[in-house]
Amino acid sequence: MDAKLVNPFIDAFTAVMPQIGFPEPKRAKVTVKQKNAVSLGVSVIVGFTKQIRGNVVYNMTEDTAKFIASTMMMGMPVDNFDEMAQSAISELSNMLTANTATHIAGLGLEVDISTPSLSIGEDFQIKISSSGYLAVDMDLGGRVVELDISVATT
Repeated sequence: MDAKLVNPFIDAFTAVMPQIGFPEPKRAKVTVKQKNAVSLGVSVIVGFTKQIRGNVVYNMTEDTAKFIASTMMMGMPVDNFDEMAQSAISELSNMLTANTATHIAGLGLEVDISTPSLSIGEDFQIKISSSGYLAVDMDLGGRVVELDISVATT
């Protein structure tokens, strides 16, 4: 996978998260994986079309999702991953993916993004690629969001 297509995802994450109250994220680990992402508890998949084709999955544990939702809601406690918390995570995926698309457009490539699709549950597989994809772990002060990235130019 071309690094120029992966860097916009990392750049978006490191730019957006501090703007909404999180510590400076750090890239923790990068792994090449095969075909299917495995849900860690909460997964949001967003598709890319036009000159960029593929998917990104924002993959995290339910505890991390509740922490993120709580931070986005100005510290309001999130004991259950309810509709409001799910909406916050979906909105975060929109913010991150829109920022990524802006970075990709800056490379001179036309791109559209799909509506995010949020899934809850552990250990189910999400078809992200017909070959391999890149998993980038982003550390938010001890909590990890895995960015599962499979994109290519057309």
